[in-house]
Amino acid sequence: MLSDVMAYYGLTRDFQYVGFFETAHSQQMVKELKAAIKLGRLIAVAGIMGCGKTTTLDHIQQAMKKDKDILISTSLTVQKNQITLETLMTALFYDVAMEKGFKIPKPESRERVLRELIMKRQKPIALFIDEAQDLHVKTLLGLKRLNEVIRGGGGVLSIVLVGQPKLRNDLRQTKMEEIGSRAIIFELEGIRSQRREYTDWLLKQCLIPKTDPATVFTSEALDLLATRLGTALQIEDHLTRALVEAYKVGQKPVKVEIVELVLTKDLNDIEPTLLRNGYNVKTIAELLQVKPAEIRQFLSGRLDAARTQELQNDMLKAGIPL
Repeated sequence: MLSDVMAYYGLTRDFQYVGFFETAHSQQMVKELKAAIKLGRLIAVAGIMGCGKTTTLDHIQQAMKKDKDILISTSLTVQKNQITLETLMTALFYDVAMEKGFKIPKPESRERVLRELIMKRQKPIALFIDEAQDLHVKTLLGLKRLNEVIRGGGGVLSIVLVGQPKLRNDLRQTKMEEIGSRAIIFELEGIRSQRREYTDWLLKQCLIPKTDPATVFTSEALDLLATRLGTALQIEDHLTRALVEAYKVGQKPVKVEIVELVLTKDLNDIEPTLLRNGYNVKTIAELLQVKPAEIRQFLSGRLDAARTQELQNDMLKAGIPL
């Protein structure tokens, strides 16, 4: 956000990265997730894009690090679509090994060495994997096997898969039964039931202390944002857009007509909704075993009514939101 806009409305910082908005749902999930990790389970955390997965997981990890009863391991690679079992095992070695200059062993002995290292730690290990909806089935099977190898040696390793709802749906497919039937699945709802409360909290976090939010946005404008938007990311983005547009005309507080102006018109159309759930043209085509061109025709409304209905039914059966 431009510094002049922030100064005009009394903002001390941007809406992004302001902290963690705790809800009763998130509190319960942290409690249950920690309990599952201590048992050495395969865990999936699913939530739509923008619902606050990264912020929530950061909060959970920080809480676990503070308690010091669980060791956190994460892969830091930025090429999320190229993560393999070898990448993830390398991350485990880096986070679990205590001696400096530790050399990762060759494949024929690495599982044995890793099992011994985890045993020496004498505490549960949690391997967090973000964007897990893109992991290959072979990688997921390898992680399941690694979990079993560690458990067989007396250690505790939990695999925490974090991703969009596609991850949850994939794990529930029959072909994924070997993994899905062993997984505990958590649904991350984000701020869905507390959008208005989140909007007020966000403004208070970013405004000069003791500033009344009503001097920045009218109550009606905030009600409209909370009603029309569904995720923390969307609210943060549209609050910023509204302030920038209102600043151009010197409007303070920001009123409903400015919010109406900046609201994304196609926000809840079928294609952006699918993308927020982890489905693009390619993934849908592969799942339904049809050509990508036909999916593009479906999304643009160019298919005949009978075929459109057929694809809709197939998508619903696969758990794809429409």
